[in-house]
Amino acid sequence: MKKLSECKILIVDDTETNIDILVEVLGDEYELSVATDGISALDNVRKEAPDLILLDIMMPKMSGFEVCYYLQLNAKTREIPIIFLTAMADIESKSKGFQSGAVDYIIKPFEVMEVKARVKTHLMLRLARLELSMQNEILEEKVKRRTEELDLTQETTIDAMAVLAEYRDPETGSHILRTKNYVRLLAVELRKKEKYQTIFDDKTIDMYYKSAALHDIGKVGIRDEILLKPGKLTKEEFEEMKKHTIIGYEAIQGAARRLGENSFLRYAMEFARYHQEKWDGSGYPDGLDGENIPLPGRIMAVADVYDALISKRVYKPPFSHKKAVFTIINESGSHFDPEIVEAFCEIENDFRNIALAYADTQEERSLLL
Repeated sequence: MKKLSECKILIVDDTETNIDILVEVLGDEYELSVATDGISALDNVRKEAPDLILLDIMMPKMSGFEVCYYLQLNAKTREIPIIFLTAMADIESKSKGFQSGAVDYIIKPFEVMEVKARVKTHLMLRLARLELSMQNEILEEKVKRRTEELDLTQETTIDAMAVLAEYRDPETGSHILRTKNYVRLLAVELRKKEKYQTIFDDKTIDMYYKSAALHDIGKVGIRDEILLKPGKLTKEEFEEMKKHTIIGYEAIQGAARRLGENSFLRYAMEFARYHQEKWDGSGYPDGLDGENIPLPGRIMAVADVYDALISKRVYKPPFSHKKAVFTIINESGSHFDPEIVEAFCEIENDFRNIALAYADTQEERSLLL
């Protein structure tokens, strides 16, 4: 912390006698500089801001009130304490002095001990404010670093869990990278509509982007002979496969309980459970319809199906981008939320760019061009 003896005081007075007295009184205790008019005072402050200003009012070229006015205009000089040291003893001048931004008002002829005491008091207050400001900055920086650490921990946890699903399902390739980017694109586009502006702030969009990676985490609980089967699933096998939505939801729910309802995993739970629901109620696992399906599930439905269509699978070749878009549009109002399909149509070329950036095979890439 800065010491009192290190404080700098600017004395502004056009009378040499007053300056000499103040220098003699304060010179042994503080660093002093002198200006004999308002313009010189402002130049002095611009070069090096003092910790306190002793300011006369009646001066040539510019009054003390005007000096105060200009100092108040600048955020860097606004907080410098100013003590008026003047022969103007009327109430109106005193009131104007405090209204101008001064912290104190001393009448000439002044008592030496009074000036010393008031200068010391205001410098101590100045140092205390500076120390408090510094501590607040340190605290803010610590909070910022801690928040960044938590964000990194969240993202690392999500990515680590998502990789488990990728290891179990070798067909997915860059599916997770693509779908979480699709989800972010849709959230940003939906935010343009008044209905979604209060839902999608920057933080929520970021959480959607990160949490979307966990939508298929439940596949780690599906038997290999079903998950890795190279052909079409039987009815019984498909019923088993459908359980990945519940398995994923319950796995994430267990972790979310420990972090609280407002944890970042809340969105991940909804992505995992509801991404296979359909707008007309024919999806699974709960058969929800319309807006009864949580928004993450409705968004992921479009992102997930588009990616499945443009990707090569053992049971089908990759679709072209144009064919995939046509399929999404054709299923608006049955499989998909019409508003989300509308948003998708506005940015379908951005979807194609994401798909191209993370394409798994040359065949898929060629169909996207």
